[in-house]
Amino acid sequence: MKKRYTSLILAAAVSAAALAGCGGSGTEAPASSKTAESGTAGQADAGELSGEITFWHSFTQGPRLETIQKAADKFMAENPDVKITIETFSWNDFYTKWTTGLASGNVPDMSTALPAQVAEMINADALTPINDLIDDIGRDRFAETAIAEGSMDDNNYSVPLYRHAHVMWIRKDLLEQNGLEVPKTWDELYETAKTLTKDGMYGLSFPCGTNDFQATFFLDFYVRSGGKSLLTDDLKADLTSDLAIEGIKYWVKVYNDCSPKDSINFDVLDQATLYYQGKTAFDFNSGFQISGVAANSPDLLQYVDCYPIPKIDPGSETQGIMTTNTPMVVWKASKHPEICKAFMKTLYDEETYVEFLHATPVGMLPAIKGIADTDAYKNDETIKQFAHAEEVLTEAADIGTAFGYEHGPNVQAGIMQNNHVIEEMFQDIITNGTDVETAAKAAEDKLNALFETAQ
Repeated sequence: MKKRYTSLILAAAVSAAALAGCGGSGTEAPASSKTAESGTAGQADAGELSGEITFWHSFTQGPRLETIQKAADKFMAENPDVKITIETFSWNDFYTKWTTGLASGNVPDMSTALPAQVAEMINADALTPINDLIDDIGRDRFAETAIAEGSMDDNNYSVPLYRHAHVMWIRKDLLEQNGLEVPKTWDELYETAKTLTKDGMYGLSFPCGTNDFQATFFLDFYVRSGGKSLLTDDLKADLTSDLAIEGIKYWVKVYNDCSPKDSINFDVLDQATLYYQGKTAFDFNSGFQISGVAANSPDLLQYVDCYPIPKIDPGSETQGIMTTNTPMVVWKASKHPEICKAFMKTLYDEETYVEFLHATPVGMLPAIKGIADTDAYKNDETIKQFAHAEEVLTEAADIGTAFGYEHGPNVQAGIMQNNHVIEEMFQDIITNGTDVETAAKAAEDKLNALFETAQ
């Protein structure tokens, strides 16, 4: 990667602003901003600190938001001359916020991000290196691949806070009642989902709303399960390969035969809510499905479990699919990077870190080694109940990469993920009846034209 991406980010800012005007959506519902207040006197390990910082994060759900706020309050109590202002945005809204913020100068001191966004931020020269923070926490405590996702020219620009992987979620009771096995291939999944689409139940919803990137992910699952990629080795869009065309046709078939018709406009929260409420038999998501079902349909929790992403050929090698090492970054515009890094370090203190992970148990897997083996971490009822799910998720996370990073970190993955071209392609096929090959070629050309602006 080279730092030559600023013009594209500014162009994306215009696009993101237009998207925001149409009403953006993301993994979680937006939450209002909140300012943390200073506490009692004290000092942090990093020494005397003074100044104000703003922290943008996307932990909009109550328990996660509360644990981050608690950590900020504790840090300020130990550093009475520090003030941390916390603002929360859904993941999709965050992309709009920071891309438009680059143009206006309105960016935070520190934030969470998605891995593909970090590549864009690096290329926009928007971040400051945090090698010293990673070394201070313990470089060998992190997976090399997780650090590499946010690195360029021997500089590290992000540090993973937690990780998760996308797997196939099932309803054990529905399979048992219908004498069905857990699908291992995509064809088996389609047939099983079609069988279960009855009596107000949908076998598998296919989301392709253009305010989110779910259809991009679902197509990626199919293609990567066959050992291929939506990007060529020289980082061009590849939507017209035989496997990609096969995947597009597969998801159109699923939409027609197994999915609610409203899913053509679904974002990830719409999609997940169907599973939370017991209205779909299968879904693809992370361990956050558990907390969603617990909040919406606790009586169904006993029937929830997950398995690996299906294969095209049952005898083929297991492929790494999509792992997200959710990172934190320090923005170059910050006047107090030392405060940002000192606060970040405290988030990995065992007591604070375990409390944060337990805010969404199994949904957030530890990003640092050794935590999963501690009694404090294992002493959680959800983790005990979903030991199989955690094992499946951990194995998937160990072999996967961030979206589009099977070729290494690249800005093209972020462009593909955040511009919703693939979602528009699916809508064109479904709504207008456009031929799959024609729509795929048009989408591929559009993405490659966007990629060209990064040259």
